[in-house]
Amino acid sequence: MNYNLQFGQIAADIPYILSGAWPTLWITFVTFFLASSLGLFVAMARLKGGVVASRLAGLWVTLTTNSPLFVVLFFLFNGLPEWGILLSPIAATLIAFIAISSGYLAEIQRGGIQSVHRAELDAAETLGMSRMQTLRFVITPHVVKTTYPALSNFFIFTMLGTSMASLVGVNELTGRAIEVSSRNFRSIEVFTVVALTYVALSILASISLALAGRIFFRVKARIM
Repeated sequence: MNYNLQFGQIAADIPYILSGAWPTLWITFVTFFLASSLGLFVAMARLKGGVVASRLAGLWVTLTTNSPLFVVLFFLFNGLPEWGILLSPIAATLIAFIAISSGYLAEIQRGGIQSVHRAELDAAETLGMSRMQTLRFVITPHVVKTTYPALSNFFIFTMLGTSMASLVGVNELTGRAIEVSSRNFRSIEVFTVVALTYVALSILASISLALAGRIFFRVKARIM
C-alpha cells in the first residue's frame, strides 16, 4: 500500500489546528498550579498532620497515583450522569487532571519538605514565625528550589497529557487534529503537524521554565 504525503491538502486547516495550542496551555497551567497547591496541602497533612490527617493524605496519594487518568476521566464524564451529575467536558477534564496530578505533586513536594534542614525551622521558630509564615517564607522557597527540576518535568508531562482531554470532546490541540483528520482523511499529515507542535511547545516550555528558575528561584537549571 502506497501512501503519498500531501500536506497541501491540510494547509488551510493548519491555523485551526495550531490555535488548539492555547486551550492546551490553558488546561496545563490551571491543572499544574491548582494541583500543586492541593499537592502541597496533602504533603503537609501527611508530614505535619495528626494520625487521621496523615492517613487520609496517604490514602489520597495511593488512590490518585494508582488510578489511570483515562478511567477517572471516563467515569467523571460518562459515569456520573447515571447519578444525575452532569459535568461539561472541560470541568471533567480539570477535575480528573487536578486530582491525579495532585497525588504525584504531593510526593514530589513531600520530598522537598523533608529536605528542609531542622536548623532553618528552629530559626523560624526562634524568630516567632507562625506556621503559615514558616510555610511561606522558609519551607515553600526551599521546596521550590529543591524540587524545581522535577516540577518542571511534571509541567511538561502535564502539557503532553492534555491530549487525553480530546476523549471527552475538549477542542484542544489533539481534539482539533481528530476533527480535521476525520474530515479530510489525511491523518498522517495532520498528526505530523500536531506532533511537531507538541515538540515545539515542550522546547519552549523547557526554556521558559529554566529561565524562570534562574531569575526567580536561583535554580541552576540548564536551558537546553
